[in-house]
Amino acid sequence: MLRPNPVLRGLVLGLGFLFLYVPILSLVVFSFNDSPLVTAWSGFSFKWYASLLRDDALLSAAWLSFRIAALSATAATIVGTWAGYVLARMGRFRGFSLYLGMLSAPLVIPEVVVGISLLLMFVEVRSLIGWPDNGVFTIWIGHTTFAMAFVAVIIQSRVRDLDRSLEEAALDLGATPLKVFFLITLPLITPALASAWLLSFTLSLDDVILSSFLSGPGYTTLPLEVFSRVRLGLKPEVNALAALFILAVGICVVVANRLQRRKEQSS
Repeated sequence: MLRPNPVLRGLVLGLGFLFLYVPILSLVVFSFNDSPLVTAWSGFSFKWYASLLRDDALLSAAWLSFRIAALSATAATIVGTWAGYVLARMGRFRGFSLYLGMLSAPLVIPEVVVGISLLLMFVEVRSLIGWPDNGVFTIWIGHTTFAMAFVAVIIQSRVRDLDRSLEEAALDLGATPLKVFFLITLPLITPALASAWLLSFTLSLDDVILSSFLSGPGYTTLPLEVFSRVRLGLKPEVNALAALFILAVGICVVVANRLQRRKEQSS
């Protein structure tokens, strides 16, 4: 039996990490570049961060994306949790195949098709009742529809792994199914809920295709704003914004790991 070569394994792992993180590190480095050319280093400077703070279009797009991402993640987590719980606990009821197919559709249908379908639906609804115009509401609906399927998959897997004896014991003691869900099941799947919310938030914040179909005048999200600028040439302000995002994500990961470790040590 061949034994794994630790040197070769370390080399392959190192090359993998370099492939993943060298572009990110170079982006952060060039965000401090004094030159407006993002590929030519001419000196260290913070001027692009100052320029970013004066860029009202980019900041308003970022604020709009954060608002929509938070709303979409919350709605997708609420709806997707119920959908995943039904899949895990209700068995094969009548219409189960249709229910599963409709819930899984956003996972397999190209996002362009989903965007066109939602746009046509909103156009038809608008022609009937005069509402809604393309904006925050339509983008929110689109992102929630897309992220809900991912939440359902996460929650379904977590609920299936739960010990059903805890829920059955609560039912035997006189608790209603709804009370069991909120007092027993939800606390047990809290980590999965947090993961599902963060995934939904990321999917919404990163989305370009759905937002391009469902946005309207004055409602440009951050990915659309960045994409429109990149098509005309790389801008140093975009590097600065990306570096701030990387810093924020890094801080959140470190804090979450420390809280998790402290919780494990206390238990």
